Amino acid sequence: METRDFGRTGLRVSALGFGAGQIGSQELSEQEVGTILNQAVDLGITLIDTARGYGLSEERIGRHLSGRRQEFVLSSKGGYGAEGAADWTPEAVRLGIEQALRRLNTDVIDIFHLHSCPLDTLRHDDLLAALERARAEGLIRVAAYSGENEALAWAVSSGRFGSVQTSVNLADQWSSQHVLPEARQRGLGVIAKRPIANAAWQYTERPTGQYAETYWLRLQEMRLDPGELAWDEFALRFSAFSPGVSSVIVGTASARRLERNVALLQRGPLDREHREYIQAKFARHGLHWAGEV
Repeated sequence: METRDFGRTGLRVSALGFGAGQIGSQELSEQEVGTILNQAVDLGITLIDTARGYGLSEERIGRHLSGRRQEFVLSSKGGYGAEGAADWTPEAVRLGIEQALRRLNTDVIDIFHLHSCPLDTLRHDDLLAALERARAEGLIRVAAYSGENEALAWAVSSGRFGSVQTSVNLADQWSSQHVLPEARQRGLGVIAKRPIANAAWQYTERPTGQYAETYWLRLQEMRLDPGELAWDEFALRFSAFSPGVSSVIVGTASARRLERNVALLQRGPLDREHREYIQAKFARHGLHWAGEV
């Protein structure tokens, strides 16, 4: 598995990370969750990404991977849902980190994001100061922001964060074009979420009301054709090797899918012809999508 510097944070991460949203579902057994988490680490995935809002995810990571804590970089998110504090307050940041540490069964969270915090709130100095105090005290290693659009752009230019997380995929390149160049220049680590565009190509009809709906509409308009490649390979290799991306996170509860994702990344970037084809299609159709997802 290829590993990369995570900006100038001093951390290194695998090009493919594990998105731990799905393992928070109560529909999965503890045995299933333990198996997939340990398999991810066994396969060389060294970035595990979770969040306060992902159900049982944090506590399950703590339960099943605490004995392997030195083998992976741990990323989580918060600012909301902290017991004993109102959302998006300094107290929510502090208590949220402390509570996450207990759930994750660890002494430090490597990367802690303010999770989709609105721009007006994100600008509050006391909120950012609480995050910086947690870093100074060693509770977290990197203060980060996860989100999109204007709030993301502000976070990158503010100088207050060491990394960001944002959408990067075939049908969502706003961040790649408008934010990631500056993030790269400033030495920020970048985690790309939704790298396979919610697998929107799998639907023969519009998936109304589902996460994939917006991307399905965009792919229909772009009329992309992966050619000789499978759709998942076409999408994942594009995102993982987009300029400025440190790691892409994909969630799954399937051992076979996890193994395939690792194998796809090992094939390296798409060739020049495929990349130019995608960029030409996006340039033709995607200008009016800026900032929507």
